[in-house]
Amino acid sequence: MKQAELFDDLLEAYAGCGASMSNQVLYKELARRGSVEPEDLERTVPIGRSAEQHSPVKRRIRWHQQTLRALGLLERDEGAGRGHWRLTPMGRRKLTPALPGKVLVGFSTDLGVALWAAAGDVFSKLDEPIVLCLSSLPYPLARPRAYGNPTVETYVDWACKLLEPVAKHLVPGGTIALNISNEIFVKGSPARSLYVEHLVIALCQRLGLHLWERMVWENPSKPPGPLQWASLTRQQLNAKYEPIYCFTNDPMLLRSDNRRVLETHTKRQLALMKAGGEQRTTSYGDGAHRLRPGSYGRVTPGRIPGNVLTIAHRCADKEAARREAIAQGLPTHGAAMPLKLAQFLIEFLTEPGDLVVDPCGGWMTTGKAAEVTGRPWLCTELMGEYVLGAANRFRQAQGFACFGQVQGLIEA
Repeated sequence: MKQAELFDDLLEAYAGCGASMSNQVLYKELARRGSVEPEDLERTVPIGRSAEQHSPVKRRIRWHQQTLRALGLLERDEGAGRGHWRLTPMGRRKLTPALPGKVLVGFSTDLGVALWAAAGDVFSKLDEPIVLCLSSLPYPLARPRAYGNPTVETYVDWACKLLEPVAKHLVPGGTIALNISNEIFVKGSPARSLYVEHLVIALCQRLGLHLWERMVWENPSKPPGPLQWASLTRQQLNAKYEPIYCFTNDPMLLRSDNRRVLETHTKRQLALMKAGGEQRTTSYGDGAHRLRPGSYGRVTPGRIPGNVLTIAHRCADKEAARREAIAQGLPTHGAAMPLKLAQFLIEFLTEPGDLVVDPCGGWMTTGKAAEVTGRPWLCTELMGEYVLGAANRFRQAQGFACFGQVQGLIEA
């Protein structure tokens, strides 16, 4: 469990309790949430010069308590007895949703704007052509994150309603790219939910879209899981990827271009091109693949990437934003997309000057990636604290301006 993720889980556990909580209760709550494995809590090893038996997992949790205490987010409840902790007023800050029908500017740059608003209140009235909608939609988790999420049963209708006004303003050949979880299971079973398949069909049938690509985002830093079915019952393998589905309204006019994201040739390929290509004649797969003299000899500026994207979830830009949010007493966002992934998708799917949007902006990773690649952007986010936290990522952007009315309304 990474430090930043365990910070979030500890804070959510104390917030859910609503009062002080003993360490023993905290351990059980973290296990219930899937933050730690139950058997790891009881596993002990010799530690220190005395070689006394202690649980490394429990020690790590207590270390995080001390770190949160140093940040002013957690305090001891002396009146409740030894080992009881509670959130400070700063740590108890909850997320503040935008009022229905209310649209406020959180911050802006010369290229884009972040709005504190429900997506429907913005995109239903938008009159700008959209080239790309890139979004990591909230996952239908059994235990919702702080910002909430739709259930599996309501997910398809919720997503179609959210994306309908976006699809209406999509330019011919534009793309809606969605990062969606495929690790949602039938309750009490290792069988995977088919909500993704139902969503894909619904977006095509209801919104007139076409599925033109399924990308695999391989995440080397993804924590082990699903815990129940991989770590406990051992029936599944650890999941290491998430899908990215790309939809368009006209597949024959796609705006994507892989020449914008070419990779560097390998040394072997460079040597092959320099030598004029293959010097032999042969075939593989019963003639399905043939090599002739000169094959692969044409000099090209780079190689075309595959549709399996290996990008770690850990992101320096995101971690810096997390530290800033904690320092400001703002809640952190536990599910932000890595900037490198968003940047790759934006460069592949759009040209500089094309409008990029995200109706579930979160910490505005889509906006930040659009900003650094020279694309105009528009992001909406329902929770005001996330808008304020995201502003830290744009302070060096040209024309940056942050609007105090969002801060004032949240504090009020």
